[in-house]
Amino acid sequence: MASSGWHEPSNPAPSPYAPLLGDDDQRSGAKAKCRRPTKFILLLVAGLLAVGLLVALVDRDGYAKKMSSSMPNDEATSTSSGLQSTPRPPEKVRPAVARGVAEGVSAKSNGPFLFAGEGTPFSWTNQMLAWQRTAFHFQPRMNWMNGPLLYKGWYHLFYQYNPDGAVWGNIVWGHAVSTDLIHWRHLPIAMVADQWYDQNGVWTGSATILPDGQLVMLYTGSTNATVQVQNLAYPADPSDPLLIEWVKYPGNPVLVPPPGIHFKDFRDPTTAWYTSEGKWRITIGSKVNKTGISLVYDTVDFKSYELLDGVLHGVPGTGMWECVDFYPVSRTDENGLDTSDDGSAVKHVVKASLDDDRNDYYALGTYDGVRGKWIPDDPTLDVGIGLRYDYGNFYASKTFYDQEKRRRVLWGWITETDSEAADIAKGWASLQAIPRTVLYDKKTGTNLLQWPVEEVEKLRLNGKSFDGVEVKPGSVIPLDVGSAAQLDVVAEFEIDKEAKEMVNGTDAEYVCSTSGGAAERGALGPFGLLVLADNDQSEQTPVYFYIAKGTDGNFKTFFCSDLSRSSKATDVRKGVYCSTVPVLEGEKLSMRILVDHSIVESFGQGGRTCITSRVYPTNSVYENAQLFLFNNATDAKVKASIRAWHMNSANIYPSNDSMNKFNFVVLKSCSAIFIVAILYGFFF
Repeated sequence: MASSGWHEPSNPAPSPYAPLLGDDDQRSGAKAKCRRPTKFILLLVAGLLAVGLLVALVDRDGYAKKMSSSMPNDEATSTSSGLQSTPRPPEKVRPAVARGVAEGVSAKSNGPFLFAGEGTPFSWTNQMLAWQRTAFHFQPRMNWMNGPLLYKGWYHLFYQYNPDGAVWGNIVWGHAVSTDLIHWRHLPIAMVADQWYDQNGVWTGSATILPDGQLVMLYTGSTNATVQVQNLAYPADPSDPLLIEWVKYPGNPVLVPPPGIHFKDFRDPTTAWYTSEGKWRITIGSKVNKTGISLVYDTVDFKSYELLDGVLHGVPGTGMWECVDFYPVSRTDENGLDTSDDGSAVKHVVKASLDDDRNDYYALGTYDGVRGKWIPDDPTLDVGIGLRYDYGNFYASKTFYDQEKRRRVLWGWITETDSEAADIAKGWASLQAIPRTVLYDKKTGTNLLQWPVEEVEKLRLNGKSFDGVEVKPGSVIPLDVGSAAQLDVVAEFEIDKEAKEMVNGTDAEYVCSTSGGAAERGALGPFGLLVLADNDQSEQTPVYFYIAKGTDGNFKTFFCSDLSRSSKATDVRKGVYCSTVPVLEGEKLSMRILVDHSIVESFGQGGRTCITSRVYPTNSVYENAQLFLFNNATDAKVKASIRAWHMNSANIYPSNDSMNKFNFVVLKSCSAIFIVAILYGFFF
């Protein structure tokens, strides 16, 4: 495990608090006065402490047994190969359960098994399943998960969570805090479904920090009649940097579906931004027929709202817009911008998660604050039909502005693509991507740049370089980095110029998502890295470039991740993720890959194109996971320079960890007092 990266931040001096919704939660207390103990009192206290010590020790032992019994039987004795345990008996085939459809959202489950070639689930062993758990990505200790913010020195992640199982349902708000976005501490559940207006789930929400430091949270609740409504919540104690307790506004819901909007198509309010009229403005995702839209509301107190005419934006044929995000990016600076920033040097991003195809689309454009409208720069790259944050497994994302480091940070939800039966067996499902900074690409002017936050580099351990490696057509070269299950890899490639000049324009229609993946050979590709591969590459996940020359003489560069041979299991999704990536004159081809057990995050050309993959190998796990360099082009030689670091594990503390530490300190203190009391009674 990593050495602890956990540091208590110094709390800023409290500022005067003008409550937004009343001050009924203020509490006061008096300190108890001390009195010199007598011999009798001391002996009595010692006896009571001894009894308390005994009870605590018994309870602690019971807790340990409970935790032990909740783990897979052979997890504690897993070997380096991870392949020695008895396979789990496959579950019987059951009809797929479309979780979430009745509540008005798309199916949130893959069924008992997914794409099972032989009709039965794969026989996963406990070691295989245990290996899939990531080491430096945020995820709950168990079960199922899905408005980040920075408050008083702490990063907060509120996420949709099912405390009762590794499937979608019973959605509450999990809560974790960090000082660096890498090491996290789970806190008690922030909000539960305990009111009529959120009885069927506490869904996605967004936080807004007001100029005076107050914090308000708007979230979607699914009512007892499965109507989607918007609700207001705020901290019970605004001076608490951990935001442990929350209060739901007694006047909830503050927004209900307006006329013409279906009661199951009204969700996911954004962070508010301040308008020139002195109001706060939000947008909420919806649809009309098959046109995805974002409704716009103004408010001055977050309790009553005015619906603006028209919509912020809409795109026909895109269906329901979930988790809409709206924020500015600077065309000139390298810093992120607050959500309320505007001006001539600013572009605005509109992003929507399309419920129909489960992908996150964004577009750059111009915002008219007076009319409350947004216009895309390029209508052919509009929301839902153009650019995506990520061309792999990445959904329901949300950005926030980090005011301390002046950056915009993107969080994304990574789902499982194995079977629901396997998720239940391993006891957890889904996780968060590594947080990414988001910037406007000043070189292209047409896209965003996404890059892992700089803090992740603190996890780098020993690194190894491979400089100027020549890779001939049709060759595979092993890279001796040891176990390749936790890696940060940066690679640059130079392709043979002569071969590039001689190639004919025959690949104009190449689309790697419908091709043979990394196995399909062309004159100028594919070439890249094989991650999570075993010694004979019977399992492998290639991340690669493919260059195609059109009949017009222009080159297109594709950035891809091929999962078709990532696993021998029959109940996992195995396809090819792919998109074009802009490459400017004089640029080398570059990629960065974060490998963390069952998740592979890939960034092409500095983050112009990103691909996140979930992989579930059966052989290339533990020490069998290796890294290879490959070139499957027919004509072109490639020269590669690679730097690979092993990655340490992040510290993800359970919510009861601080209590356990407190109990341990108390137990040690009780023991010391008890010994002192015995000595006092013996001598006096």
